[in-house]
Amino acid sequence: MSTSLAAALAALELGHLEPRAEDLSGMAPPPTEALEQTATAIWSDLFTTMGNTALERDIEDLGWGLVNLFHRAAAKKHGLVDRLTDDIRLLLAEQDGSEISTANLEEKIDLAKKVEESAGAFEIMRDVAAAHYIRETGRSWVPSSGNRISLGVTAGIVDGHAFLRARRERALNANTAQGTPVVFAGGRLTFANDEDMKTFADNLLATLNKVRAHVGDMYLVHGGDMKGIERLAASWAEQNGIQQVRFGLDRKLGDRAGFRRNEQMLSLKPRFVIAFQGNGVTERLVIEAKARGLRVVDRRGPLGSPPSAARRAAG
Repeated sequence: MSTSLAAALAALELGHLEPRAEDLSGMAPPPTEALEQTATAIWSDLFTTMGNTALERDIEDLGWGLVNLFHRAAAKKHGLVDRLTDDIRLLLAEQDGSEISTANLEEKIDLAKKVEESAGAFEIMRDVAAAHYIRETGRSWVPSSGNRISLGVTAGIVDGHAFLRARRERALNANTAQGTPVVFAGGRLTFANDEDMKTFADNLLATLNKVRAHVGDMYLVHGGDMKGIERLAASWAEQNGIQQVRFGLDRKLGDRAGFRRNEQMLSLKPRFVIAFQGNGVTERLVIEAKARGLRVVDRRGPLGSPPSAARRAAG
């Protein structure tokens, strides 16, 4: 093989190729503390260098990309485990009690466990980087698509059925928010000056804190618009350790996408619906919530104030 061809092949991302169990034999991911320190060091070295320079304005984009690097690495590992679980199901169905079939099954289970441990390591680094991202930018890190969850890893896997059951239960738990839903909605706003923006932000945070005082086990349901005020609510939730459920728009539905999302969020029967200024879809959300007898915290007045306060001031 020529040197140039070898270099080209080495540069390929062969993520679809399945590793062998012997390739990972005796190997374990680095300790959690080492992973956390490494992710912190990468962030610190990169962004300390860029601060107060001509590259400072690029910190947010690069920070998002750094978190996403670890996120994609974990997702690729989980995709491989999904394929391995299909193999495990097939081997379980074909078990004939022979030594060879039993050895093949045990090898697949061991490989799946080790790959899942690797996914967990990347998730640790992603979550550390995401914590730095929110401290640096004030914004919660959200993937461009899909979920941001951490499955974790069980201490041991006894047999094929146990492995399949453990992974299924972990995936279910990771995708299920625990507690009482609270819906948050609002659009993309502009402000005349910094003072108005600060007043609005103060009103938004005060509203969220007041609702949380009434609903201690709340999880926040929103549309995940990271360019509107929903990003402020998402950042508040992450900083306060509150789970989030994000309902993105189904673009295939066209103009009906926003109304379909309203229906999905209200189907959770939230304790409160928090509404700030938005478009007609937000208005419709408030109307539907009231029609269903849900409690609406209406903050669609000026700078995030209750509309009733504006009417009293005008009167």
